[in-house]
Amino acid sequence: MAEKSGQSGHRSRLRQRFLDRGPGALADYEMLELLLFHALPRRDTKPVAKALLKRFGTYADVLRAGADELQQVDGIGKVGTVALKSVADAAERLVRAEVMNRPVLSSWDSLIDYLRISMAGHKTECFRVLFLDVKNALIADEVQQSGTVNHTPVYPREVVKRALELGASAIIMAHNHPSGDATPSRADIDITNEVRDAGARLGITLHDHVIVVKSGCNSFKSLGLL
Repeated sequence: MAEKSGQSGHRSRLRQRFLDRGPGALADYEMLELLLFHALPRRDTKPVAKALLKRFGTYADVLRAGADELQQVDGIGKVGTVALKSVADAAERLVRAEVMNRPVLSSWDSLIDYLRISMAGHKTECFRVLFLDVKNALIADEVQQSGTVNHTPVYPREVVKRALELGASAIIMAHNHPSGDATPSRADIDITNEVRDAGARLGITLHDHVIVVKSGCNSFKSLGLL
């Protein structure tokens, strides 16, 4: 009974500190505790939170982790996994809302935030295309291909075909490098040039190609490659 009372008091104090001072006042493990309170009502969530950080490294990496990986941590289970992944989904939806229905090129920082949240944690390469209208507002954001840890097959004709189907006037390509090195490979450069040239023949502009890693992004345009 005393143990349960102690846990209840701890949870109450942590919630109040969050309300009084905001999330910046809490350490990473405390934020994870807070997320897990309702999912694990009868368990001391502090050891679970610290086990998550020991396994994945940072608060952000915990949220990026796959559901199967999370469930391997003792104490998490399906309910805890859903709690964590729902927060990750909420973060992605928030940054997506900053990008949708507005000129993408004028809200570039929001776009980069969105790409990092949605792609940086993937353990294999995935290639996505953002399709834009004549005002450079986002029409659609689609994952075109997924590949291995260091390669994703990309077919320029399929990218351009999809742009035509959607009535897009321009596109932005993005893919992740699970290695953490955002340097474009020779293959990255070649496929970018092929898509640019194929699109140009049909009036579709390739604005940029962004390589995403956990530490940041590299833009082909900023590198002088487009």
